[in-house]
Amino acid sequence: MVRYITSKFLYMLVSLLILITATFFLMKAIPGNPFMSEKQVPPQIRERLMEQYGLDKPVIVQYGQYLKNIAQGDFGISMKMQNKEVTGLITDTFGASLKLGLVAIVVSLVVGVLLGLLAALYHRRLIDNVAMVLAVLGIAVPSFVVASMLQFVFAQKAGIFNVMGFNGPLDYVLPVAALAAQPIAFIARLTRSSMLEVLHADYIKTARAKGLNWMTILFRHVVRNGILPVITYLGPMTANIITGSVVIEQIFGIGGLGKVFVSSISNRDYTLIMGVTIFYGVILMLARFLTDIAYVFVDPRIKLTNRKEG
Repeated sequence: MVRYITSKFLYMLVSLLILITATFFLMKAIPGNPFMSEKQVPPQIRERLMEQYGLDKPVIVQYGQYLKNIAQGDFGISMKMQNKEVTGLITDTFGASLKLGLVAIVVSLVVGVLLGLLAALYHRRLIDNVAMVLAVLGIAVPSFVVASMLQFVFAQKAGIFNVMGFNGPLDYVLPVAALAAQPIAFIARLTRSSMLEVLHADYIKTARAKGLNWMTILFRHVVRNGILPVITYLGPMTANIITGSVVIEQIFGIGGLGKVFVSSISNRDYTLIMGVTIFYGVILMLARFLTDIAYVFVDPRIKLTNRKEG
């Protein structure tokens, strides 16, 4: 067990280093610099700014200095927002993104598993057909299209919700629905397929033949074993929701981290781009790491394998 967790943690650290390295050098490979758009600034001042932020040094030297800084927890100062630390910008704006993402994850899990379970229990009936049609539509239609449709129908035409803004509980409904539509569809299909396989397993038939209560069989055996693929999908789902929130935040005018990230790219704010990329990367890798740990506790076969290894 300890060896398993240690190996996953080391793999996460290596992946993070690769992410930092790739992002840094790809960003530096793009011609120009953050101060090229400052046409009103004299060349001497631009050169002074380049020197201040260390952009006049060789790229490899800049890379080494950056690794040293982030190892000390220093992500630098924004190159375009005066006197704004990258860490402060992230902590100030991530709250809105975190709320949106957590609600979308919970809604995706609850609705997706419920739809998949109902579709499996009522296989080839009306509920199954309706659930799978919704799942296909959810996977096929991009989140930004869903967001625009929801805005048009429920905000502009019906007037039930606000078109933009994030000021109250009702303002969560449309962005969460747009963000969770695709994960719900994927989880529903995963759950249905897995539950159907478990429902036809020999140990379920044996449990029913012994006269065990159906609800006990359903929740103790069917759901527990059938939900394993969903747990595996938690890591990629978190990635989809977090990265997808960048677009959704722009559409709904939510002042979260996604909006800051988009503006940093358009402004070529190197330090902010790197800081937000690393922050997103850490979140995604932690989600994957925790998913792997959760899988160990849910699947007895992984426990058995680790005991034998130990």
